[in-house]
Amino acid sequence: MSAGSVMSRSLGLSSPGHIKGNTLRNSLVATPLRQCKQAATHSNRTALVCRADAQVNAAATEAPPARSTAAPGSRIAASVTDLIGNTPMVFLNQVSKGAGARIACKLEIQEPCRSVKDRIGKNMIEDAEKKGLIKPGVTTLVEPTSGNTGIGLAFVAAAKGYKLILTMPASMSLERRVLLQAFGAELVLTDASKAMRGAVNKAQEIAAKTDNSYILQQFENPANADIHRRTTGPEIWRDTAGQVDVFMSAIGTGGTITGAGEYLKSQKSDIRVIGIEPTESPVLSGGAPGPHKIQGIGAGFVPGVLNTKVYDEILQVSSEDSIEMAKRLAKEEGIFCGISSGAAVVAALRVATRPEMAGKLIVVILCSFGERYLSSVLFTSIREECQKMGVDERIMLSDQTGKEFFVPPLAN
Repeated sequence: MSAGSVMSRSLGLSSPGHIKGNTLRNSLVATPLRQCKQAATHSNRTALVCRADAQVNAAATEAPPARSTAAPGSRIAASVTDLIGNTPMVFLNQVSKGAGARIACKLEIQEPCRSVKDRIGKNMIEDAEKKGLIKPGVTTLVEPTSGNTGIGLAFVAAAKGYKLILTMPASMSLERRVLLQAFGAELVLTDASKAMRGAVNKAQEIAAKTDNSYILQQFENPANADIHRRTTGPEIWRDTAGQVDVFMSAIGTGGTITGAGEYLKSQKSDIRVIGIEPTESPVLSGGAPGPHKIQGIGAGFVPGVLNTKVYDEILQVSSEDSIEMAKRLAKEEGIFCGISSGAAVVAALRVATRPEMAGKLIVVILCSFGERYLSSVLFTSIREECQKMGVDERIMLSDQTGKEFFVPPLAN
């Protein structure tokens, strides 16, 4: 029995189905599938990249029949859920100056609802549908979330016609609350001091009292890691032309690092996989859980879905360092991302400066968009500055030619 399974059982986690009733593509160009088939005989690596491309394409066609169809040759998606995946990658250029390795970010912030959790939101629901376990208009979906998975589930549930009840620690940002309810989800806040453990317990309590309820259970559901094994990993392999040397991801449920990490290691056995967790809650490093400010990771326990053997090491990053890096990414790279993305880049920079990493390619996941954190500690100083702004405090003057211009008022 895995450490994750033991820890999950000790927390009383239910298994899925608890029922009561400058872009990287400019330099690392993905080869079209038909060209890959022709070039496959030239090298084993080309063949591997082609298989990754084919796997991504196959995964994209597994969606249920669309209610609307587009004209031949058009590029109109039948449903918003068909837009999930195939996110772009981009090199860091400013914050990575002086590092020996190149750092490429996979921008999950460009998913339809702006986080990596869009992938699992769709896959967990469609996996349960294929197994005949849930049905739109009949089943009430229930799920504990720190916010991003809930948002991913909420927009998919809205598109498919499911009622959704979410439990979330009260410490999560106001934007998360608004977004969840905007998609029609019912939101129940739980004691912040109990972290995700409290949200999990509340979800089970609600499901026990709700007819035809179904807990998707992102921390235990194999469909979580599966979608990253079938899409995220192959996309990275394809878009780096098989040149990735290190794969890094902050760990929340562990689905991303498990699925993508397993796939990448199956293609390149010596690839290094590195996980990131909060310094204040170093559970995966053998420490005790604790409060931290990096929303979405550091759940305080070892999730059952996490393959603890897939990663080669775990790096710890403090909340403050994560916050500062997220701010730098916006100002210096033009990449507007959340706190966990800041943590991932801090860790990636540490690895990139190691002597043995000179000339290597590091791929890091940027999990969620920064706008989701406007009311959080990430933007406290900017928010306070904006709140103090007056209404047009400038003074209009004109020169001898009649040209008008504005100047700041004189200080009192």
